[in-house]
Amino acid sequence: MKKFYITTPVYYVNDVPHIGHTYTTVAADVLARYHRALGEETFFLTGTDEHGAKIETKAKEMKLEPKQYADQIAAAFKQAWQELNISHDNFLRTTDAAHMAAAQKALQFMYEKGDIYLGKYEGLYCRGCEQYKNERDLVNGECPDHKTAPEKISEECYNFKLSKYQDELLKLIKKDKFKILPAGRKNEIISFYEKEGLQDISFSRKNVNWGIPIPWDKSHTVYVWADAFLNYLTGLGWNGEAGQLPKFWPASVQLMSKDILRVHSTIWPAMLLSLNLPLPEIIFVHGHFQVNGQKMSKSLGNAIAPRDLIKKYGVDAARYLIMSATAFGHDGDIGWEKFDDKYNADLANGLGNLTARVANLLEINKLELKLKIGNDKKLIKAYQTEMQDFKFDEALKVLWEKLRNGDTVLSDKKPWKLKDQKEIKNILEPIAQDILNVAGLLKPFMPAISEKIIKQFSAKEIKKGEPLFPRI
Repeated sequence: MKKFYITTPVYYVNDVPHIGHTYTTVAADVLARYHRALGEETFFLTGTDEHGAKIETKAKEMKLEPKQYADQIAAAFKQAWQELNISHDNFLRTTDAAHMAAAQKALQFMYEKGDIYLGKYEGLYCRGCEQYKNERDLVNGECPDHKTAPEKISEECYNFKLSKYQDELLKLIKKDKFKILPAGRKNEIISFYEKEGLQDISFSRKNVNWGIPIPWDKSHTVYVWADAFLNYLTGLGWNGEAGQLPKFWPASVQLMSKDILRVHSTIWPAMLLSLNLPLPEIIFVHGHFQVNGQKMSKSLGNAIAPRDLIKKYGVDAARYLIMSATAFGHDGDIGWEKFDDKYNADLANGLGNLTARVANLLEINKLELKLKIGNDKKLIKAYQTEMQDFKFDEALKVLWEKLRNGDTVLSDKKPWKLKDQKEIKNILEPIAQDILNVAGLLKPFMPAISEKIIKQFSAKEIKKGEPLFPRI
């Protein structure tokens, strides 16, 4: 059986889930459900990244132990994914004992191999990103993401020989043996390799207690990124043994937003090469959402929480609105007004209205149909072509085009004005069949609503039922 393994990043517990986390996770869920429907053995991993100086500081501010604080935020992520009907196979926390033990074992191997050595780090460090910065990364001397000047740090640390893997990784990226999508992101990373090159990087912190102790030197803890990346292996039950391939590895697709692409296309694959493990097949990078042209932030008060979306639109509609908002892989502009318009146009007046009208006419005319799901090969092929290319918005457009055709036929032929049962049936049956086929393909995006429609339109006698999407 073909295997499919998909990951989201482990989300940093410095804050509760927002729409950015939601976007990545729903997209991963759509892919996981789609590949399961294809009959592939699928594993979907998500989780939380819980160590580091930033979490230590945040917990202190809230007068909590770091673990207590991490427990609260991890619970909020779990709750959000449950509410959004996310079908992950494992939710990994980097504070899990098995993950920490495996990370130590892996780092011990890299140290003994000579890929980790004692050195010194002198340079700029942004606490917000938990990343080391070069002057060229800054805008007016500040981190562009956190709008603060990085602090100058000089400390003893264990370094990882990232530079050692520069040539091998660049070759793999260029040949698509380590595939970065969309193509623009691949070009961006090739340019980074060629212009700036890989420098050895700190893999430990001496004055950060909240982290995994370095096994050969307990006065240091593992640098948060090195710890977090290994979740993609430990989440499959990997115990840290170099060269040992856990079931499902390598990952088929690793989803992430563009702000963490660089570390995922430099440090992470270099670690895998050091551990004698194959690289992921595809890294897919999506864009960021803006709200009415502005960056989303708490200070601007324009952040959209997953719970607010669900409260207003319902679970499946929220999932649909996020996935159809923009071309996957590009930045998108969203907002409550835009969501309302799309909800009314596509769901209330689109799928919901057509389903209700057809079911109502079938019930009034007491017509019995024998419909068979998945019999439109042309529709399936068009939909699958877009899905294989991660063009979720286009896949949905393929389905909505089919629904619009049904609407047009209804408006043109006006079966409610006819008396001849056979004539009415000839009009309604193909449209009902299309609705059933669309519902079958819509399942990865809207699992509960799709099931409802499938049940309704697979019945011998189709009845109108409750409105699926009350107008806003």
